[in-house]
Amino acid sequence: MKLTGYVLEGQTVSIRPAPLERAWMDATPQRFAYRCLPLNIANCHGWEVLCRRRFVAVWNGGAGTDAIQVHGDGERMAISHFGSGVLTFHIPVLFRTEPGYDIFVTGPLNRPKDGIAALTGVIEADWAPYTFTMNWLFTRPGHPVVFEAGEPVCHFFPVARGALEAVRPSFEAIQDDGDLNSAYRRWSTERDAFNNGLKQRDPDAVRVGWQKTYFRGHMPDGRSGAGDHRSKLRLRAFTVGQGELVREPE
Repeated sequence: MKLTGYVLEGQTVSIRPAPLERAWMDATPQRFAYRCLPLNIANCHGWEVLCRRRFVAVWNGGAGTDAIQVHGDGERMAISHFGSGVLTFHIPVLFRTEPGYDIFVTGPLNRPKDGIAALTGVIEADWAPYTFTMNWLFTRPGHPVVFEAGEPVCHFFPVARGALEAVRPSFEAIQDDGDLNSAYRRWSTERDAFNNGLKQRDPDAVRVGWQKTYFRGHMPDGRSGAGDHRSKLRLRAFTVGQGELVREPE
């Protein structure tokens, strides 16, 4: 699939494939947070737009556009456009997807930020000749929020339009699917036994450290769960057609 970012005239942008690493995950004991494969895959699930310059923004709790003050070089990136405690980043790129694909735009995944929360949007990028803004909502008045140079401010990835509407969700009792129920019960029993072994400092459990069946893409009995199981994402970086369109944060 082709995804093209048309950089606006006279503008530059810093975009990278979203990395695996998170500072808070690094700080967990023995970096145990990285044992969670769904978390790892989500971290890398798309691309990030990076903040070009360091700045500080403060919201005084008011609803007007003058209720947010931006200090430093951030006024060239982020402004108070909508009011109501919303900080707006103008993304100087017009993205174009292949027909039938939207772009899901949100904040940096699994990167909580004190005092402000990223908002999310979905854009029909296969036809619209419009750019989009990335918006953050302040959650605490009077709290200075710092955006560092090189910090991601936006995360995006393409999604097939209409895919969710084609889904037919339903509930069923798990015991009605004998194979699934058997596999689940085996996993649940083994998980409880393993966790109890860790609590009791069982040497075998301590040596193993954590169960890796899902991480390795295995069923509870050791069989392969799926031929296309992934433990990593390796996204391509945006290539540059001509001119100086992509720059490192300053």
